[in-house]
Amino acid sequence: MNRREFIVKTAGCAALAALDIALPGLTGIKADAGDLPDIVLAKGGPEKATRAAVNALGGMRRFVSQGQRVVIKPNMSFPNPPEMATTTHPEVIRELVRQCVEAGASSVLVLDNPLRDIEICLERSRLKDVCRGFKGSRLGGLKDKGSFKKVQVPGGKDLKSTMVMKQVLKADVLIAAPVAKSHSATGVSLSMKGMMGLIYNRSVFHYAMDLNSAIVDLCTILKPSLTVIDATRILSEGGPGGPGKVITMNRVIASNDMVAADSTAVELGTWYGKKIKASGIEHIRLAHNRGLGSMNISNMSVKEVTG
Repeated sequence: MNRREFIVKTAGCAALAALDIALPGLTGIKADAGDLPDIVLAKGGPEKATRAAVNALGGMRRFVSQGQRVVIKPNMSFPNPPEMATTTHPEVIRELVRQCVEAGASSVLVLDNPLRDIEICLERSRLKDVCRGFKGSRLGGLKDKGSFKKVQVPGGKDLKSTMVMKQVLKADVLIAAPVAKSHSATGVSLSMKGMMGLIYNRSVFHYAMDLNSAIVDLCTILKPSLTVIDATRILSEGGPGGPGKVITMNRVIASNDMVAADSTAVELGTWYGKKIKASGIEHIRLAHNRGLGSMNISNMSVKEVTG
């Protein structure tokens, strides 16, 4: 193990040090056939599992109406291929774009603020062409300050204001579509952590605030209508940028509750060699306690489908 690997792995383990060991598998109330579940767990390849997950949750028309403007937030911060599990699989995003267009969206923007060079990230992640062929859809990485607008964060404990992408503020529907991966500072990076990719200045979260509290503050103003987590493969160690241990899961998680979706991904996966509980991830626990969603999966209805 070289020095970088040691530092990253040690930091990640420290973030998870206080976690309890979870029971194997995912527990929850099995959804009745006629009821819409709180959480859907779809098995299969990225495209088919995404389609099955959203359909089992009531279909995209439950979230997107005719003429609405949609923003989809993937992970596309790193210039790595999908196999490294640092970016959302392009087939997951393409299927979400397809469903939004079919539901009647007037525009579908796939947006992120990549940490690396935008064009290289889009090319190497193979996300560059996900919008091709779909009218009114566009993929973009935004970094210039003029693309962001300052907004207040009412009730924010650490984050009082921030600059959010103008296109996000104009959108009618926000869809979170992260890949499930580890993170050296927060334990995991899922839909809640991923909202940091829609703001201009993320570094202040790390050096001037409590990172986990600031993430929750941000999610009080950026709260997706639908969360679809790409867990077809997860970056179990070495996140967020890799390289690290990748575990093939062949799962896509969907929920209208971002806290529940993130909690499901946490308890489904294995992180730094451990099975852990969602309550051990600080920003998930804080979000639950502040009423942004529920981490109590065992009290929620879960539907398992195959794509």
